[in-house]
Order: sequence, then structure tokens, then C-alpha cells
Amino acid sequence: MTQWALHIHLLMAISWIGGSVFMFILGITLRDKEAQKSVYPHVGPIFGWFEVVSLIILLSTGFILGVKFNLFELLLHPNGSKISHALLMKVILVSILSIATIIHFIIAYKTNGKERTKWQQIFSRGSSMLIFFLNLFVLHYAIILRNIL
Repeated sequence: MTQWALHIHLLMAISWIGGSVFMFILGITLRDKEAQKSVYPHVGPIFGWFEVVSLIILLSTGFILGVKFNLFELLLHPNGSKISHALLMKVILVSILSIATIIHFIIAYKTNGKERTKWQQIFSRGSSMLIFFLNLFVLHYAIILRNIL
């Protein structure tokens, strides 16, 4: 059971981060407002639902792996080791990432094809940037954990 959980976790992480990088680059390079209005209403919902499903699978397989490697005991009783620190950092970052994803998804879902308010635009773009950069830090701590385990 653990092998398939690990493989699925890796596949979803690759998909999640790769999609995030693609959308980040698309957002930076697609400056024409008319092009944005024609692309985002089509790509956004597909990507958004894919990301939600990926996040649920990542959290589920992460839980399975946490049980398998007794990481919850270490998380609840940190011992100052490198693995303890990496695990705590990854859990904190994944929690923030999950909240940012929910905020971004709700705003994007409610405003798809509509004009956003200034605050919706700020929160949508801010959460998108946060998701992109947090992905890189989560990946860093995932590599540390994998090297130790």
C-alpha cells in the first residue's frame, strides 16, 4: 500500500507544481487583456478542478505516508532533529498552501468570466503568487524528508 501511495503522491506533486509553474508563466507572459479574457475562462476552471483533486490526493497520500513512517508521533513530539524540523516546516507550508489554494479557487470560481473587484484581483493574484512560491519551499522540504527516509 505504501509504494502506490508514494508513487501517486509523487505524480500528484509533479502535476501540482508543474501546473502551478505553467499558470505562473502564463500569467506573466499573457499581458494582453483580450487574450486573458479569451484564455482564462477556458483554462482556469479545468486547471482549478484538477488542482483541487490533486490537493485532496496529495493530502490523502501524505497522510498514508505519515502513518507508514510514524511521522505523526514525530510531528506531535518534535525532537530537534533534521527530519523533525523538515516535517514541521513542510506541514506548516502545506497548511498555508492549502488555505491559499482554497481562497484562490473560491475567488476564481465566483468570478470566472466576470469582472473582478479590486480586492478580488489583489487576493486572487496574491494567493496565486503565494501558491507558486510555497510550492518551491514545500518541494525543498519534501526532498529533505525523502533523502532522510
